[in-house]
This record gives sequence, C-alpha cells and structure tokens, in this order.
Amino acid sequence: MLKTLMMIALVAAVQALSDPHLPTKVVDTVAPTLPAGIAHGVLIVSKTNGWRHFEHIPHSNAVLADIAKRLGRASYTTENAAVFNDDQLRHFSVVVLNSASGDFLTPEQQAAFSRFVARGGGVVALHSAGDDSHKTPWYADTIIGTTFIGHPNGPDHIQTAQVTATQPRHPILAGVTLPWVARDEWYSFDRDPAAQGMTVLAQVDEASYRPGEKLRMGAHHPVMWINPRTKGRVFYSALGHEPQLYDDPSYRHILTNAIRWAAR
Repeated sequence: MLKTLMMIALVAAVQALSDPHLPTKVVDTVAPTLPAGIAHGVLIVSKTNGWRHFEHIPHSNAVLADIAKRLGRASYTTENAAVFNDDQLRHFSVVVLNSASGDFLTPEQQAAFSRFVARGGGVVALHSAGDDSHKTPWYADTIIGTTFIGHPNGPDHIQTAQVTATQPRHPILAGVTLPWVARDEWYSFDRDPAAQGMTVLAQVDEASYRPGEKLRMGAHHPVMWINPRTKGRVFYSALGHEPQLYDDPSYRHILTNAIRWAAR
C-alpha cells in the first residue's frame, strides 16, 4: 500500500513538473538592461510565479506592444521582475501586468512598485494579475481590492456572456459599444470591489452565462474597475483568458483606452 501511494505521489510530482501552466518559481534579483532612450514608456510584465497562461501571453504581449506603439510610446516587455526598481521604473508611465501571477516581487521590488504608484505611475492589470495567488497586502488592496474565488470549469469553462457598463462615460469605455458579448473564462470574487473603494466600470450579466451556484455574485458581478484611492491610475480587467480576445476590436479598444488613461 505504501509503495502504491509513493508511486502515485511520484507520478503527480512528475506531471506537475511537466505542466507548462505550473512553471518553477523564480525570484529575479539582477535587473535587465533597458534599451536606450525609453522615457514615459509602457512596461509590459508577464512574470509568472503562479498559474501561467502560456496560451495567450505571447500574443497578448505583442498586441500590448502594438497598442503602445500606436499611442506613440516606447514599450519594453519582460518577465524579469527585478525591473521593479526606482531607477528603471522612472523610464515608464505605465506598468501593464499581463496575467502576471503569484507573488513575483521581492519586498524591495514591491516597495519600488508602491513608490511608482504613489508618485503617479499608472497600472493596467489583466486577468490572472488579479487571481488569488497574489498574497501581499499592498498588492491585494491597491491593485485588486477583492479576492478571486474561481471560475466555471468543465464544459462551462469558456462561455460567451454579456458585458454591461456601470460607468459608460468613463474614458476607458469611450467608443466601446455596450452591452458587448465576449467569450472568456469568467472570474468570480468574494465581494464587490466597490466595497473597498474601487469604482466598477463594467460587469458581466450572470443571466447571459452559467456561473454555477457557488460562483454567483448576483446583480453586480464586476469584471473591470479602477482604484481612485491612489495618486497613480490603477485599472484591472478580469478578462483575457484566450488569445483571440486580444484581437476583438472592442477589447483592444478598451486596452488602448486603459493604457492611455493610466499614462494620463
């Protein structure tokens, strides 16, 4: 019996090691070398110390870089979290956390990130940048303001649903026709982030998909919000599981607006 249990544990360990969704956690301590001349740029970070969305990250990183270019801003894409230092962050107006997961920042790097936001730096956090793998209090309070509790799985994992606006006049939603039908992995949270001082911009209509009883949030199921409590402009979108979404004109428009808004 013991031998059987050991074999099961070994197989599970091997499977975990070979699962590209669960890469080995890495703490970065040596900062990257930035290209010369970046000023007021867009820093795109897809560092993964939690669940890795390898299906969309390469494509979404490219889309985000293209958006920055079209906005007339230089961008730098990295998975080296040591870029979170005061000297290098001063080259950027916006940090995009593209499904960055897990506690990927050291205490010193998080302190530098906190100072970046405190002096007016913008943040655009996407999809698993808001999942429950982020445990540090400053990040949870400033970037997310609520706690991820899950999403539908099995046949209902990816569904189309209707997104409606709660702040239709906000600049991030400018030019976007809502309601908007999107296909995604629909996140649920333990509470409305508005209770923590966030301003919800858009929500998903639970009547338009099957969230499952344990994942229902009711009439107010937020999927996009901002944090007005900081000097820096902070935006979070729970959408973005599949690479195709980043080619959706409505979502690309939202991302463009969000980066422009966060950069002031």
